[in-house]
Amino acid sequence: MKEKSTPLDTSDLRLLDLLQHDAALSNQQLAEAAHLSPATCHRRVKRLREEGWIERQVAIVSADKLRDAQVPGLQALVEVALDVQTEEAMARFERQATQDTAVQQCWRVSPGPDFMLVLAVHDMEGYLEVAARLFNDRLGVRNVRTFFAVKRAKFDTRLPLAHTVQG
Repeated sequence: MKEKSTPLDTSDLRLLDLLQHDAALSNQQLAEAAHLSPATCHRRVKRLREEGWIERQVAIVSADKLRDAQVPGLQALVEVALDVQTEEAMARFERQATQDTAVQQCWRVSPGPDFMLVLAVHDMEGYLEVAARLFNDRLGVRNVRTFFAVKRAKFDTRLPLAHTVQG
């Protein structure tokens, strides 16, 4: 169970920013970069995890390296509009989309379509399988517009933090 969150101070924001950039830093390296003692750094990072500020740590696999290694992969951005926008209909579609392993991201958006999805599939056949599962009358889907990625110009997982925002 997550504890009640304490407000973030400048040191917390610095730690979060550093960890977003490289979560593999040792506590010693992190402490030095954040200008904290190792004990203080460890304690703060532990609190940030316990309070849910840090949801999880992952390895980000290079899509470019996979492509270079001839591993097939297709990414798509999909606009989905539903027949009706009741909370029940929206929740039903969202539940199905978020449980599908091909869906990397699912956003409710407004105005325009009801959802934006980011999909990662093996190939076009994989996309068609996702389309059959998600883009159907059973889930109340009225319209789908899919854009297939041809080049990734930028990809970042870091969220902007107050002290790191650049103009």
